[in-house]
Amino acid sequence: MNSEIRVTCVADADGRLTFGFPLTAPASAHLLLKARPRKGVPDPAVRRLPLEASGDGRALAVLEPLPALEEGRWDAFLVREPDAEPRQLTSGPLDLRVLVDGARVDRPSPVAVRIPYRALDGFLAVRAWLRPAHAEAGPVEVGDKATTVTARLHGTELGEDAVVRLRGRRSREERVLGPSIDTDGRGLRFTVDHADLTGVDVRYWDVHVLPTADAAPVRVGRVLDDVADRKHSFVYAAAYSRGRLVRPYYTVDNDLSFEVTDPG
Repeated sequence: MNSEIRVTCVADADGRLTFGFPLTAPASAHLLLKARPRKGVPDPAVRRLPLEASGDGRALAVLEPLPALEEGRWDAFLVREPDAEPRQLTSGPLDLRVLVDGARVDRPSPVAVRIPYRALDGFLAVRAWLRPAHAEAGPVEVGDKATTVTARLHGTELGEDAVVRLRGRRSREERVLGPSIDTDGRGLRFTVDHADLTGVDVRYWDVHVLPTADAAPVRVGRVLDDVADRKHSFVYAAAYSRGRLVRPYYTVDNDLSFEVTDPG
């Protein structure tokens, strides 16, 4: 059985990812990034990155900021020869320090994000988001009767008629909120009354910002840092409201939603 190949990755401030291999490789070798299959997409996208000698006995592959990766999860493989079977790569140390404060820089449209991470099986993967605009969630303050969310818009700006919309998943139920907007037209803050989400047969409420009355909705989430999977690492307390429990949470795509459940 072949031994595993542990690959390192370093992210830089320009959005570049540099993968390091503990080996020398022939000129034809390349890193293969392959998107995981998605429903309705028969042929997953691939990206091939040539390996180059680094001068210290290692090989490097560089993923430049452009063109952006399609949104989804990408697994990493080594292909030594043109017709060789791709070999999945194990994740070594990941240096993602520059991503920690990524939300401090305003992003143009489209908003493209790539976060390398170690998958549950130990293999190296990259989580990518690519959206025309994005509302990055900041502090989420859960109180007894309401939750207040601070966010910042990337890829577009807020108009005076901007609203926040909570839409019941697989439901026609909606709740529309008027946010407070920062003077720069990017930052916003809104408060969700827990009682407004109870009393109807809706379990999940997804949160969007409508930058203007006729604009496409922009999903609120948190992706501009070094956390590829936030659902189980950022867990908020539930509040009791009208006999039910209400809590904000992050979905598997790191989007912000609210869940309403019965106690017990």
